[in-house]
Amino acid sequence: MMSDRSDSDMTGMTMKSLGSVVEILIAPAPGAEFLPISKVRAVPGQGLEGDRYFLGVGTFSPKPQKPDFEITLIEQENVQTFAIESGLAFTTAHARRNIVTSGVRLNELVGHEFYVGEVRIRGIRLCEPCSHLAKSSFPEVLRGLAHKGGLRAQILSEGRICVQDEIRLPQ
Repeated sequence: MMSDRSDSDMTGMTMKSLGSVVEILIAPAPGAEFLPISKVRAVPGQGLEGDRYFLGVGTFSPKPQKPDFEITLIEQENVQTFAIESGLAFTTAHARRNIVTSGVRLNELVGHEFYVGEVRIRGIRLCEPCSHLAKSSFPEVLRGLAHKGGLRAQILSEGRICVQDEIRLPQ
């Protein structure tokens, strides 16, 4: 859902608020449990400081690093709907995405630049559920989160992302 709220950033550019960050999750190693944190540093070409992909040790870490492996986002609403409809105890940590959002339609951000807090990001492609996610959580995610599994994105500017940060589009 797009909000009608507009703000200006530090450069005076008008920004349209889409939603907010409700959770930040990182995993320091492949298969490690996701840890909730309140803030994280985003670095272009590397990812989120402390996360397995930032360290180059993620299950699917490409060599060299690819832009769509820098940061992943998922809608809290999609996680909750899947858990209710499936009857499974599926959580945002099971989804294995870094940034959990509320109020924003992430699929609409493919191919667009946007801000998460002070960090400029480009939506690259949908982050569809895969067999690895199905094995680490529930097989039902393959069907239940198809086209709702989140967004793979590229970090375009270094900065900090915090829980409660706004997600905004430049206008």
